[in-house]
Amino acid sequence: MSAETPDVALAEVVARLRRAMRRAARNADPSNTLSVAQLELLSCLAENPGAGPSRLAHVLRLAPNSVTTMVNGLRARELVTRTSGEDDRRTVALELTGQGREAVRRWHGHNAEILETAMARLHPAWQHLLTAALPALHQLVGAIDDLAEDERR
Repeated sequence: MSAETPDVALAEVVARLRRAMRRAARNADPSNTLSVAQLELLSCLAENPGAGPSRLAHVLRLAPNSVTTMVNGLRARELVTRTSGEDDRRTVALELTGQGREAVRRWHGHNAEILETAMARLHPAWQHLLTAALPALHQLVGAIDDLAEDERR
């Protein structure tokens, strides 16, 4: 049996981290009835106010009809508002409502609390290494985003 390569090991750790974060977030806020996909869409909209569904689909790498379906559900829950463009009625701008901003704030807050609590359980040397790795992880995210953009062209 051959040893895993570092890139395979990193991919597995990232996947496991995402699953662990989802489970912990569900436990931290059992009253939250939004899916992770809905929360990610709300978070993306918080970072891109006024974006339309096609822009969100592009950023989240989702099918436009999936985003439209999620947006319709979020509008029904009064978490998102939709307005038509002034110059072109076919354009759509989406905005978070106060409730939508609160849902994003709570989700980000729970995620930060989960990581803070988990980090506190680690040896200080591991805490330091993870903190020191943040700039590299940010660059890795950027490189992966660049790859995704290259593949879309």
